[in-house]
Amino acid sequence: MCRNNSSKILLFIPMYNCEKQITRVLGQFNEEVCSYIQEIIILNNRSTDNGEQAVSDYLNEHNIPTCVKLLRNTENYGLGGSQKLAFNYAVKNGFDYVIMLHGDDQGSIEDLIPYLKRGIHKKYDCLLGARFMNGSKLKGYSAFRTFGNVVYNILFSFGTGMRVLDLGSGLNMYSTAMLKDKFYLKYKDNLMFNYCMILGAAYYKHSIRFFPICWREDDQVSNVKMMNQAVTVLKLLGSYILNKKKFIEAEHRDTPVEDYTADVIVEDLYQG
Repeated sequence: MCRNNSSKILLFIPMYNCEKQITRVLGQFNEEVCSYIQEIIILNNRSTDNGEQAVSDYLNEHNIPTCVKLLRNTENYGLGGSQKLAFNYAVKNGFDYVIMLHGDDQGSIEDLIPYLKRGIHKKYDCLLGARFMNGSKLKGYSAFRTFGNVVYNILFSFGTGMRVLDLGSGLNMYSTAMLKDKFYLKYKDNLMFNYCMILGAAYYKHSIRFFPICWREDDQVSNVKMMNQAVTVLKLLGSYILNKKKFIEAEHRDTPVEDYTADVIVEDLYQG
């Protein structure tokens, strides 16, 4: 298979109790998409459903034209912890970029392909999918939730001094050159991780470009407790505004993890 660019790219799929959706996500990886991606890792964060078996069966029955690995976290590290593990993996194995695509099939990798084709990813530290910018399409997302997210985007824009169009969608791309000093390790391991990443990007003046995506909610189960998260996010932003340096240097994890590790469950080596 002919590779479409010189960048070595890892694609990371966090998976937690999305047995019904994960095979639809894997179905997105056709020849064109995989021509940009050297390896896919599916990271199971100790799911309680049969997601691992669904992935294994799919890989036995279908040919994804790139290397695919299914990994299982040693412990439930949370979404943020899984991202840290993937970032560490990308840096350790010499990847130039790491893409995150959630395993619950709300987003599509196709939204990122035009930016890879034109090499736009090489001009930025981060390409962040934005559900609430012009050109984006939302399906099954309530007007109330949309309004709330827009308000928080405005608050974070004010607090960080940079334009924020989404605090954390399920489709993002990062340069590993930005990740090598592992500034992210002390950030929260839960759903707040991406909020911390936005604040860190503002502090370190990382170059960010938001891009529009299609986002849908069909049969997905949300892990977000809206009111509790809304208050927590405001406190997070407030602490950053009050003392940026202290926020950046602080330990934000409830339980610090010495090393984020995972076991290889399935390894599907593509011979192309």
